[in-house]
Amino acid sequence: MSVYFDHRIQAPESSNVPSQLTWHPALPVLAVASSNSIAGSNVDLYLQEGEYVESCHVERPDQPTVLRWHPTKPVLALGWENGEVLLLTHPSGDQTVLPNTHTTCITLLEWSSSGSRLVTGDQIGALAVWKVDARGRLQGNHLVKHEYKEHLTCCIFRPASPGDDVAMLARASVSGDESALDMFSWKGAPLKMGPQEGLAFYVSTANGKVHRVDEQGKTSTLLSVEGAIKKLFYLEKREALAVITETLMLSQYTLGPEGGAQEFMKVKLSSKSGHNIDIVWTENSLLITATGEQLIRLWDLERDDNYVLSLDETLGFERGEMINCVSYCAGKGILAAGTSHGRIAMWRMVVQPDSSRGDTKAQWKLQTPTEIEGNVTQLQWGSSLNLLAANNSNTVLILCEHVMSAHFSQQVAAVQLTPTQLSITHFTTGVHLALQSDIHIKGVCVTKVTVELKLNFSISSQSLSLFFANFPGSFACDSHVVAVHGENLYTVEPNRVQIRTQQGTVKQLLSFSKAEGNPVLLSVCQSYLVVGTDTAHIRVFDLTRRDAKAHCSAKNLADQIANLGALRSVKCNANGSQISILISQVNGRPDQKVYFYDVEMDTVTHFDFFIGRPSSGVLQPDDSERQQFQGTELSGRCPISLFWDESEPRVFVCETVPVSSESSSTSYLDDMVDVSVVTLFCTQEHGLLLQDCYSKPPGLQSLLALDVPYYYFSCKLLFRRGGVFRPEVNISATSAPPNQPPRGSTAQFPHMVSRRALRDFVGLENCEKATRDAMLNFSFYLTIGDMDEAFKSIKLIKSKAVWENMARMCVKTRRLDVARVCLGNMGNARAAKALKEAEAEPEPEVQVAMLAIQLGMLEDAEKLYKCCQRYDLLNNFYQASGQWQQALETAENHDRIHLRTTYYNYAKYLESMGDKTQALAYYENSDTHRVEVPRMLQDDTLSLENYVNKMKDKNIYKWWAQYLESQSDMDSALRFYECAQDYLSLVRVHCYMGNIQKASEIANDTGDRAASYHLARHYEGHDDIKQAVHFYTRAQAYNNAIRLCKESGLDDQLMNLALLSNPEDMMEAACYYEEKGTHMDRAVALYHKAGYVSKALELAFATQQFSALQLIAEDLNENSDPILLARCSDFFIKHSQFEKAVELLVAAKKYHQALELCVNQNLTITEELAERMTVTDSKHLSEEARKDLLERIADCCMRQGNYHLATKKYTQAGNKLKAMRALLKSGDTEKIVFFANVCRQKELFIMAANYLQSLDWRKNTEILKTIIGFYNKGRAPNLLAGFYEACAQVEIDDYQNYEKALNALTEAFKCISKAKDSSPGQQEVRLADLQHKITLIKKFVHARRLYAEDAGEAVRLCEALLEEPELDPAVRIGDAFGFLVEHHCQQGNFQVAYRKLEELQKLLPSQNVRYYVSQASLEALQKELNVPMDCGDRRHSMKEEDEVEEDLNVS
Repeated sequence: MSVYFDHRIQAPESSNVPSQLTWHPALPVLAVASSNSIAGSNVDLYLQEGEYVESCHVERPDQPTVLRWHPTKPVLALGWENGEVLLLTHPSGDQTVLPNTHTTCITLLEWSSSGSRLVTGDQIGALAVWKVDARGRLQGNHLVKHEYKEHLTCCIFRPASPGDDVAMLARASVSGDESALDMFSWKGAPLKMGPQEGLAFYVSTANGKVHRVDEQGKTSTLLSVEGAIKKLFYLEKREALAVITETLMLSQYTLGPEGGAQEFMKVKLSSKSGHNIDIVWTENSLLITATGEQLIRLWDLERDDNYVLSLDETLGFERGEMINCVSYCAGKGILAAGTSHGRIAMWRMVVQPDSSRGDTKAQWKLQTPTEIEGNVTQLQWGSSLNLLAANNSNTVLILCEHVMSAHFSQQVAAVQLTPTQLSITHFTTGVHLALQSDIHIKGVCVTKVTVELKLNFSISSQSLSLFFANFPGSFACDSHVVAVHGENLYTVEPNRVQIRTQQGTVKQLLSFSKAEGNPVLLSVCQSYLVVGTDTAHIRVFDLTRRDAKAHCSAKNLADQIANLGALRSVKCNANGSQISILISQVNGRPDQKVYFYDVEMDTVTHFDFFIGRPSSGVLQPDDSERQQFQGTELSGRCPISLFWDESEPRVFVCETVPVSSESSSTSYLDDMVDVSVVTLFCTQEHGLLLQDCYSKPPGLQSLLALDVPYYYFSCKLLFRRGGVFRPEVNISATSAPPNQPPRGSTAQFPHMVSRRALRDFVGLENCEKATRDAMLNFSFYLTIGDMDEAFKSIKLIKSKAVWENMARMCVKTRRLDVARVCLGNMGNARAAKALKEAEAEPEPEVQVAMLAIQLGMLEDAEKLYKCCQRYDLLNNFYQASGQWQQALETAENHDRIHLRTTYYNYAKYLESMGDKTQALAYYENSDTHRVEVPRMLQDDTLSLENYVNKMKDKNIYKWWAQYLESQSDMDSALRFYECAQDYLSLVRVHCYMGNIQKASEIANDTGDRAASYHLARHYEGHDDIKQAVHFYTRAQAYNNAIRLCKESGLDDQLMNLALLSNPEDMMEAACYYEEKGTHMDRAVALYHKAGYVSKALELAFATQQFSALQLIAEDLNENSDPILLARCSDFFIKHSQFEKAVELLVAAKKYHQALELCVNQNLTITEELAERMTVTDSKHLSEEARKDLLERIADCCMRQGNYHLATKKYTQAGNKLKAMRALLKSGDTEKIVFFANVCRQKELFIMAANYLQSLDWRKNTEILKTIIGFYNKGRAPNLLAGFYEACAQVEIDDYQNYEKALNALTEAFKCISKAKDSSPGQQEVRLADLQHKITLIKKFVHARRLYAEDAGEAVRLCEALLEEPELDPAVRIGDAFGFLVEHHCQQGNFQVAYRKLEELQKLLPSQNVRYYVSQASLEALQKELNVPMDCGDRRHSMKEEDEVEEDLNVS
């Protein structure tokens, strides 16, 4: 809560009526221009509290037109009516007149963002740009001058593009960011140091044009609008220009990089005609206008939204009060508006924590107005202190915000109401006083007998009596903090604290060393004074004696607390053992921790409200921290104020706000900010223990003090008019001071302090000290978990009220064990019983909620049910407490399983209250209206009939028809039964009325079983057996129909009915046929259908019914009787139905007989039959017999050609060799390879490899690899060597690839070398033979490779090779001769080539030489020697023809 001190400027007597005012942007210096048409005009400067600066007086005969401060330097630019421009420097008063550039009235003055340029413009369109140095001094003549020939209206500089943040780059460089480090390197581009100054600007004229002047001073027309331009604004986020004309037409233009402008929005602003318009532009793109109405209009150009803010008469504004001017303070987020009745309205922008700005109307909260005299015509915020200057046409007032002072001590509270008025309340006696001061009050301290007021530069001491106040002393003192204890006053000055009397006499000095710093904080609690210094030192003094004595040595907190910037608050407890500290961090932000300094132990601990936990060094009780702080919402908060109890040293309280609101002072806290009051126990043995945490009630401003059993709060003001103040909320009688007038009455002195009882003392506010101490000890011991000490502290208390209060405490602390003892001492048996029954619930919160309900703490019970999410019990709770709307909402949103029940109970409640219309709707919602609504309306027949006709519900039709039937209105009853489609009732009524034919039609048409049964009973009663059997059949009452058929001898119908009925009826009908001796086939069929197969077979064999036997046998399976199966199989064998016989034998587990039958009768064994004959357990056959059976099955499958099935059975029998043979016969290569890999037996690998050799492995490399792999796995090197030899021969014969053949023979040689042959002689012979082949092939391969390098040597080697004995088949003779023929043809020795060719033909007369000699060489020989080369071909073809003829003859 804050007030505004208003300081009237100390204007000289010669000054005239103020016309203009402007603040320096940073310094607390105000420039005021006053004018008089007769005596001329002057401009004066004033300081923060209105002090006149004599040295800076400027007086001229002409009127001042424009005043503009330099953005950083104390230099004021003044423009005059005669075209003069003057620079006034504060505080020296130096005046610099710019060279004569303008000859008419100056209309604009504008500084660049850093003040290096000044733009001046006049009424005839002359514009000049001046350069100013870093000290604010003019540099020579103007840089640029332009003539626009039109009245210049506005000028704005365009901000430059942001440069590099040097501090951010430095931090990034230190952390290792190489790119940031490179920007500081001399190798990179020059670094832009901070934001650069924009020198380009825009200037507007009265004819609607906007001109752009760039950095070089060149001008160009940017855009043009209709009418004179009143305001120019630059939207930095959008890089757009906003233009407002005299007719309030708003246009927005996007600015291109090359200077172009494109309009994208145009709108007409609302206004009141004939009134001066005040327009304000904010940095967040908010346009605010005041047009002489009771409201101001706001346009959010960034979000394209608009809304209005109006005055509220309930806050003290009057009807017809108009708003003349507006001003916005970005630092405080306050919008101020001056009214025609001398009030300043202020709206504070409120942003909810962690949420975006959604509803813009809810962002502004109207504050209590500040009243000044006259008509407020001009307002302006300014300076870094956020001061507000107001012009009321007679003088100028400077308003500075001041937090209202308040203090509480020794049951006396003082709260500042106005800058000069205090409200004082003495709670012990109920006395209420109001103190008025002649000058502004800046601080207050109270004791039981005195009130110390800190005025501007003086301190006044006032004594309190029962009904009056007097001033025993007042003295001058320059101390920004004051404390009082008894009759002593404590003030500060550099490096010491002064102890004074009430008249100001210094009694004692408490000195501080230079290292300890200057005292800045004072706080007194009981008889201890704690002092905090600007160097973060604290000292505690004992005030119990005549002179103050040091209680402990000075403590430097900077050594204990990291990141400490400054102390915000220091408070000590009642015995001086604990000091609580709030600090600001080095960056200026409030710390989220409360620090505690233990004087005796010389240790510092803390409670961190950001995480909601104390420091790790603080001792905790046996209960875990989770239990201690369960259910509290302490995390993410920041403390803003703290207090100790004045008499109890263990109790500590502080106010906390969300972290997002931490920067706000307590005076700015709004109702939307969630302020929590947290109470802790702080002891040396147990550390910090949470005692209570609750949200501050609305209407209370801030916490003043804690004095058990009460918290004391200052109240908010609703409005003021004529000096009368009223709290925002009504304070309850229990928490208000005595003799407080009720809400709504006119109070001469408003009560500004409210007190609220601690949680543990609700209902015990007026108890004696012994009870209060006992309750406090009980709460403390209960918090630490020491139940023995807790009960000891209250064992002598007999009051039921105390025990009930402790039981209420148990709800808060969730200590059910203590609650049981309290209930016992209260004698509340019902509550104890309910608590015991609640123990069956698994959630402890449910049990505590039941306790709360029994104690009448319904809000706590509601919160507990919500906390544990037991919405079913919460629903019941709402219903029991009559909160039906909450019950319905809970059921609809969270407890839908009980939604219909809730609707039903609410309908019952409404019915009991006589609201049948609403009850009817909720009966329908609960889906019970079919019964409950007719019951509810049964006394109102007309309404009930209307409801029946309206609903058109079958069940309701039926109920109404039954009612009409009871009233003997049969025709109407039949009509409604028909509407309800209740055919049973229709048939029943028609039978009653004798309309049997109609009843039969209904039963036949609808097929309703109940109606048919009723009609059948009616026919049976009238001996119409045929119709009775018919309708019993339609009703599916087959037993009744069978009974009538047996009694009446209807054997034909009996069979059909029995087949439709259940097995019992079938058995009964079969016995009937058997006893009667006729229709035995029907008896057999019924026995079979009823499941009595043995009886059916016995009867079928006895009566030789073979067709029936065959039908019965189809239903036999392995679960049937084996003897029965054997008999049936013999029957089928005799009748040559062998397949059926086999199935029955298998079902009877006679597998050998079944297999023998298959073999003898050549029956195909299917896979299904084979699986059925495969025995999986050893109960029926031994393991050997089972394997023998499987092999016999496999043998049979082999004979039948079912190789895959045979393989499967051989495998199941364990004979994998036979299984492989079966697979080999099947020729399934994929399964053969798979089976060999799975079995991993040598023999199987060899068999599989041998099989694979029969395939075309020459073209399939995968088969080739598999063969080699299988021979290796089968450890058959001889076979593998033979395979390699075959591969080599194939390479020679088919492809003449001797290199691959050589590799294959080498591998074969390796395999034979590794083999362990039983006959070493044969192995050596084979090795020698292979070695000989390898040698010959190597020579031939060498000769072929050598040919490219030395053809003659290669030919010599080849001819030598032909002389080798046994050359063929290692090297084919034809290949050797072909090599020689090719060589001689290439060399041109065709005669030699021909001789070699003839030798080849002689050696191989039966072979075609074309296999060995290329076609090109043969053609060359034929061409050169003219010798035919087809003789060999002809002989070869003749031989082939002879072979064909021989084959034909043989065939």
